[in-house]
Amino acid sequence: MIRVLLAEDMHMVRGALVALLSLEPDITVVAQVDNGDQVVKAALRSRPDIAVLDIGLPGTDGLTAARTLHEVLPSCGTLMVTSLDQPGMLQRALAARVSGYLLKDAPPEQLAVAIRKVAAGDRVIAPELMLSAWDHVPNPLTGRETEVLQFAAQGLRTGEIAAALYLSAGTVRNYLTAIVAKLDARNRVDAIRIARGAGWLS
Repeated sequence: MIRVLLAEDMHMVRGALVALLSLEPDITVVAQVDNGDQVVKAALRSRPDIAVLDIGLPGTDGLTAARTLHEVLPSCGTLMVTSLDQPGMLQRALAARVSGYLLKDAPPEQLAVAIRKVAAGDRVIAPELMLSAWDHVPNPLTGRETEVLQFAAQGLRTGEIAAALYLSAGTVRNYLTAIVAKLDARNRVDAIRIARGAGWLS
């Protein structure tokens, strides 16, 4: 029997997935949570074989939860589900060493198939995402530039970003100028739009 932890914040969607998986003779849902902060605790308590995680969980996001799960419970495979068809997000998921990546609009039976494959040690990635990732341009921003842009995307001003990252306001302005240039953007708002569209920002 494959033991599954299900993390999905939309109650109706989570209920539908639980009902769907309950029809499978070799799969049982041993835990379900609606917040990313609960994933690791629930996994340590229920010891699932597979964690099915929505990327956009409130609290700790799904990718961060997957990364932590690999550290504290390496026997648990991770299968990400998302409505975001973004090659950049797939790259981030692969960097987090997830075992599978499915789109939410995939046929329902694909979830059970993916769970079985991940439980068998295989990696599962939605075919349409693999095709788009083939032509994907890697994130041109450095880790620090991505961090600065992430704060800007949250609405922080230059001084606030500088304080959060222990940098001078001038250094932050230099980062933002470099970001706009690298992304061939008109301004920081356009840079945020481009980076989000590519999946380089959460």
